Amino acid sequence: MSQVSLIRANQYDLAPLQKSIENLIAPWGGISHFVKKGDQVLLKPNLLTGARPGKECVTRPEIVYTVAKMVQAAGGKPFIGDSPAFGSVQGVAKASGYEQLLTELNIPIRSFHGKRYELASKEFNHLLISKEAMEADVVINLPKLKSHVQLTVTMGVKNLFGCVPGKMKAWWHLEAGKNEARFFQMLVQTAQTIDPDLTIIDGIIGHGGNGPSGGEPQFVGILGASDQVFALDRAVLAVLNISPELVPTVNMSLQMGICPDLMAIDFPVLTPQELQINDWQLPSKMIPIDFGMPRILQSTFKHLYIRFIKEPMRAYTNR
Repeated sequence: MSQVSLIRANQYDLAPLQKSIENLIAPWGGISHFVKKGDQVLLKPNLLTGARPGKECVTRPEIVYTVAKMVQAAGGKPFIGDSPAFGSVQGVAKASGYEQLLTELNIPIRSFHGKRYELASKEFNHLLISKEAMEADVVINLPKLKSHVQLTVTMGVKNLFGCVPGKMKAWWHLEAGKNEARFFQMLVQTAQTIDPDLTIIDGIIGHGGNGPSGGEPQFVGILGASDQVFALDRAVLAVLNISPELVPTVNMSLQMGICPDLMAIDFPVLTPQELQINDWQLPSKMIPIDFGMPRILQSTFKHLYIRFIKEPMRAYTNR
């Protein structure tokens, strides 16, 4: 039976946050269940794009800091990795308040480099996946709870799409215009291939409304964890009181028989019903997943501008 740990949490102050995360993963016996001495441990936050602190469209650095310290205490060697939509992962991390974390704990941040791996379905074997994710000893997935104008809500499964490096993600959006179901299947099978050892979702303050970056902060007051990312996503939808049919990644994983039914999930701490809210802000209007060629080119030029012009200028100004 899949196990999902859900707890109440209402602040990012480091001392209570560490206690919360310790309580969150206690059902597995703590971080040492996942991390052994010498393990190379990828911490995969959501680093969508450089955003002002308080916008809540990226994983809070306090979450990553706390998990990184726990990994180090267990003898692991954490590193941060992602493939942002715009700019470099180093630039986005610094713009999102990660600089102190990186300096204090001496944690490297690595850009993702693609390599072809055998996926669950040979239909997608031409897809490049981060070798840093696939070759890490342990993957800890650290998504942000967000509404999304294309996917309704994004959680653990969608966060792993960040392991598809560079602008290949945008080209997959172009492919989605031909067959949306195929795109959703690709997201699910990418997550299934990476198969994170642990997923911890940042749901203390989510990003509601017109996400992934155009919405606003919304307090939810939860943390969730599981060693089965599909089960965690299903459980969080139950907390938000949202039907899985409205969320393509969850709906597809259910259709494919990968995601367990809610009744087949064990909740050792709190149940979704005990945490349920009824005011989560969904997008005011959904937009197609198909980017179209003009938008692909615009996105590519924006990425190059931020990475090779704006970020170096910011670094020079801050010298």
